[in-house]
Amino acid sequence: MTEDTGRPRVELLTRDGCTICERVHARLAELAGELGFALSMTDVDAAAAAGNTAVRAEFGDRLPVILLDGREHSYWEIDEPRLRADLGR
Repeated sequence: MTEDTGRPRVELLTRDGCTICERVHARLAELAGELGFALSMTDVDAAAAAGNTAVRAEFGDRLPVILLDGREHSYWEIDEPRLRADLGR
């Protein structure tokens, strides 16, 4: 959980033009409202251009990737039953 909000944090790793990423983001936004987690999105190519090449090197070949509190949770699709279980909901 994040220290500043006390809520779990879900981060979606994506890239421009990724249609699967767009669909996953839309569903995560719905789930964030229902389950109360903080949702953010990071473009791995923009992060690499800004100097953080590690995130693209690690995750760039299997986008979208969902991180829960900074740890890899799932990729390509949302594992919704697991996400609900891990959030305790």
